[in-house]
Amino acid sequence: MKHGIIAIDKPAGISSAKVVARVKKALGVKKAGHTGTLDPFATGLLICGINKGTKLSGFLLGGEKKYTGVVRLGVETDTLDSTGTIVKEADPFVFNSLSEEFILRTIKAFTGRQKQHPPVYSALKHQGQPLYKLARQGKMVRKPPRDITIFSIAVNEINLPFVTMDVHCSSGTYIRSLAHDIGEKLGCGGCLSSLVRTYACGFSLDDAVTLIDLENMDNKTAFGHVIPLAKAVPFMPLVSVCDETIDKIKFGQKIGVRDGIQPRANSFVGVVDKNGELAAVVEYDKIFDRYNYCCVFIS
Repeated sequence: MKHGIIAIDKPAGISSAKVVARVKKALGVKKAGHTGTLDPFATGLLICGINKGTKLSGFLLGGEKKYTGVVRLGVETDTLDSTGTIVKEADPFVFNSLSEEFILRTIKAFTGRQKQHPPVYSALKHQGQPLYKLARQGKMVRKPPRDITIFSIAVNEINLPFVTMDVHCSSGTYIRSLAHDIGEKLGCGGCLSSLVRTYACGFSLDDAVTLIDLENMDNKTAFGHVIPLAKAVPFMPLVSVCDETIDKIKFGQKIGVRDGIQPRANSFVGVVDKNGELAAVVEYDKIFDRYNYCCVFIS
């Protein structure tokens, strides 16, 4: 049984959950899960955990992301994207007052740490129910703004009413909300017309296989696209340990500096055996001067 992650180039028109179901079927595995939802209309990089690789989901969810998005100015929708119902349209003459310099300056101002309201149509939950399900019932629940960071925004093209941009942001950023907020600042409204995720957690869209290609491969070729556990966490330091330490991990015994793992405060560490296989992910406990297990991959 092979364990790890697989990078999928998600097509438009299906949910992330549906992608996972098709990946499970294509690979013939019992366990799979994605590490960060992409809206059905969006495309691009969706990282899926395979078998024990699902244990890495918590570490992959919080990574930085990169997107290429197209904002349509002059139109606002209830979902903040092109799939929603139009709730407001600006007068076409408003574009006469939108200079390229003003658009660039306004968009650049969104760079940095800030608060952002999640869309009312999102997978976030309220009292156990996803917000999008409540919204479809006419119950619009607005969550409090959350801390996010926009590391950079690069405008690639302005062809009004469309603006194409590359966004590098923290986990938890909604590009739909960003598109809406940009339109609001410009005074004409806006929504997200299209979205492609190009990077997440150390992996790029170039590392991905399309869903259709995966489904048309034989099992051996398909599993060739599964990234082993130890290579699935490029952002995490890895420490190779001896067989004695591996045995301790198997039996859940305490491990620490004497086992060849130097203290790394505020950092997860991947512990690998002599063959380079990921045995566990641990976190340093400064109070007790030891490492606590976050997840174990051997038994």
